[in-house]
Amino acid sequence: MSTAVGVLILDEPQDLCPTVRATLEHLPALHTIGADGLAETGTENNVALVFLDETHIADGFARVSELRERWPSLRILVAFQALTGADLRELLAAGADALVARTAPPREIGAAVLALAEGARCLVPLDDMPVAAMEPGDTLGLTPREAEVLRFLSAGFSNKEVARRLTLSVRTVETHRLNLRRKTQTGRLKDLVSLARQLGLAPVVDAEPARRH
Repeated sequence: MSTAVGVLILDEPQDLCPTVRATLEHLPALHTIGADGLAETGTENNVALVFLDETHIADGFARVSELRERWPSLRILVAFQALTGADLRELLAAGADALVARTAPPREIGAAVLALAEGARCLVPLDDMPVAAMEPGDTLGLTPREAEVLRFLSAGFSNKEVARRLTLSVRTVETHRLNLRRKTQTGRLKDLVSLARQLGLAPVVDAEPARRH
């Protein structure tokens, strides 16, 4: 990027490691701004970094919703410690663009800010999410068919092979895969494997026959 990305830090916790702010302030590609600075410069090339207090999570939802309503094009990154799947979905619905673990190294948080400013979606990898990220029985809103497709994709099968195994068209599998990406905010095999495990989906056996309908 030709100009430094402005970072508006909100709801910074008192126990936050000072290295986090220092890193964001001293990375050449970043600079911290206040609400007045955001109002003056607009949302282009600026990112709001919201630290979520899970003990007052409703306030966090309201903060994100308020930012989204006031600045529709502002990129919003939420730093969290532990979230349920329902909390994650509500944050995304409120207007969060991406999430990052609060315990991530400061430079990784800075990299997430930069990636978000460049238009990327940088949700924390599922393997690195705190254990409270999903509750037992939480399906992330997946349909039974999407869960079945996820089961095969997480085993490394191609769209064509999944279609053959489930007697579906390749186009239908592609549609399910797009829906999975939208609902889980990831398409990486590593994340799909972790998600399938957290959802309790049975691993695919190589000799498992194609489904007949």
